[in-house]
Amino acid sequence: MQDKNSSYTKNKFDFKSIKQNIGFSSFSSALMAIFLGLIFGFLVMIIAKPGSALAGFQYVVLGGFNRVGDVFYFATPILMTGLAVGFAFKMGLFNIGASGQYTMGMFFALYVGLMWDLPSNIHWAVAVLAGMVGGMIWGFIPGIFKALLNVNEVITSIMFNYIGMYLVDMIIQGSSIMYVSSKTRTNYIPADAQIPSLGIPGSNVNLGIILAIIIALILYIVLQKTTFGYELKATGFNKHASEYAGMKGKKNIIITMIIAGGLAGLGGAFAILAPSAIAGSSMTYEPINIIAPNGFNGIAVALLGNSHPIGTIFSAVFISHIQRGGTLASLVGFKPEIIDVVIAVIIYFSAFAMIMSSALGKFVKGRFRKTHTSNELENELIQTDFDQASDNNTREAE
Repeated sequence: MQDKNSSYTKNKFDFKSIKQNIGFSSFSSALMAIFLGLIFGFLVMIIAKPGSALAGFQYVVLGGFNRVGDVFYFATPILMTGLAVGFAFKMGLFNIGASGQYTMGMFFALYVGLMWDLPSNIHWAVAVLAGMVGGMIWGFIPGIFKALLNVNEVITSIMFNYIGMYLVDMIIQGSSIMYVSSKTRTNYIPADAQIPSLGIPGSNVNLGIILAIIIALILYIVLQKTTFGYELKATGFNKHASEYAGMKGKKNIIITMIIAGGLAGLGGAFAILAPSAIAGSSMTYEPINIIAPNGFNGIAVALLGNSHPIGTIFSAVFISHIQRGGTLASLVGFKPEIIDVVIAVIIYFSAFAMIMSSALGKFVKGRFRKTHTSNELENELIQTDFDQASDNNTREAE
């Protein structure tokens, strides 16, 4: 009986520690959101084209495994913009201007790649750093407005999405070296300015994905293991209490937006400096006055990953995976936009992460209590039988 009680105590401790773990809560809610989103997407496929729904759904879920290189290539920029959004969110800031920072970082990297004559062994690295600087500049401005004038960062960052887009398109179209008017897009980037490829045939995947993962791990260490990261999170939880404790809220706001902008800018650099799968070419940019969708995809990635650097890595890869599978669904008659529906539903359910996590926790806890109650009754019966047997033995001895 003692062994059973100790076993129960151990199980109870393990259950509470798991239930109270933030990582487990976020992971379970994300899985539930993904499951519900995929089910909803399948229902939409059935309504749109019943005969091809199962084949199309298989492409969505499994198609990315046949295009692993492309999955990691397209995951790289949305991972960086997701980190940009998530890092700012830890400070209590909603960096919706990741698209503008991404575009500005891409432009700075493109400018260095096409206009600067540098040694071949450092050209791509300098171009990547230039992209980071471009994003930092575009993140610094909303940060200044927020810290010094208390202007809502959502408003300024949205406006700077448009300002950045139009400014970059205007500068590129005005440069005869960067812009090829007959092709209505930028010129090819020199090979020495392209990020080294990882060597997967038919894919643009390159060293950028490795650098992005390393950056995510560094962000995790900064947020969890450093005083600076603690101050950022403390300010995000309660601005007034953190200032009362001596933390410099305004300074941290500016630094946070600069770092977030730099992360998004790196995403633009990793995207434009990627080597092309076609020999003698490269990635190009077409100035058609459209805001970069990778910035908004980064918001989805950050929400699904609960703004956690490690969670953002997995959510970026997952989003890229189903996007690649969604393009294959066109083989059975579905539009690629079906994936946008699936992603939108997944993010919609992710917005209710705490509610779903709480419901899951209550369900598991209820089942656990039910089992515990039955164990207690069993133990009481055993104890009663033991007491009765002891009384009988005592009477017989007398």
